Amino acid sequence: MSEPKTKTILVVDDEEDVRQYLSMALMDSGFRVITAGDGFEALEKVKSDTPDLISLDLVMPKKSGIMFYRELSSNKHWAKIPVLVVTGHARDDLGKADLKELTMSGPGIYLEKPVKPKNYIAAIKRLIGMETSDDESAAADQVEMQNELKNLIDDADPETLRKLKEYLNKKES
Repeated sequence: MSEPKTKTILVVDDEEDVRQYLSMALMDSGFRVITAGDGFEALEKVKSDTPDLISLDLVMPKKSGIMFYRELSSNKHWAKIPVLVVTGHARDDLGKADLKELTMSGPGIYLEKPVKPKNYIAAIKRLIGMETSDDESAAADQVEMQNELKNLIDDADPETLRKLKEYLNKKES
């Protein structure tokens, strides 16, 4: 497996503080980081310095994450780049439909903001096939399981949701 230093991650987010936060987590783990503030800038970065993975926000001005992803996917070389969706809009009208499209057609894994650095790094390592520690592997498993459960809950009928809530409340007692 490769060392993080040989891997470049493109962090795409319109919020500068989020870009810096995610970039610091990546750099602390030894990754090389490039950043972009929207889909247009991200496309230029991919053209000039193709990353090993893209960390992509969904809701951005100018060119949204889904628009960027569609363009990325239409290029046979870029379509192979793994994408980790990092969004604060997984459950609202701004991003829910885009997230559903992305998880069905491409990257099945996503993180909801605020992101825990441990989960972020673990998910990235898993997506690019890097070796993970036991803690990172457990964190990546947790993220995948949470994604699966959130998707099941989104599609569940009211009776199933009520039963699930009852079951979980009993487990807490």
